[in-house]
Amino acid sequence: QVQLVESGGGLVQAGDSLRVSCAASDRSFSWLAMGWFRQAPGKEREFVAAISRDFGITYYADSVKGRFTISRDNAKTTVYLQMNSLKPEDTAVYFCAAGQRLGRQRYDYNAWGQGIQVTVSS
Repeated sequence: QVQLVESGGGLVQAGDSLRVSCAASDRSFSWLAMGWFRQAPGKEREFVAAISRDFGITYYADSVKGRFTISRDNAKTTVYLQMNSLKPEDTAVYFCAAGQRLGRQRYDYNAWGQGIQVTVSS
């Protein structure tokens, strides 16, 4: 099973931008759909964005549409989440995930990273 490691989180102010990355352990990455989820304290883990293995299809949660962009570099086995116009409500632990099927549900993915904290101050 592919191993995933997130990086690039941190503390930013409202309105700032931040990019988080997720590096996969092997080249099976290019055959996998990739997703980003987040979990705020006391809340369920929720879908943020997803990208198909061939770059052709992307999904976004309504709450981030127009502000966040998911992308991938198969040569680097890395998926990115560019986050612009950040809001305090974007504060959460962000997880990347890999799966055989592109989707918006947790059960669409069977490999998960350990998560990385993103904090947006007001």
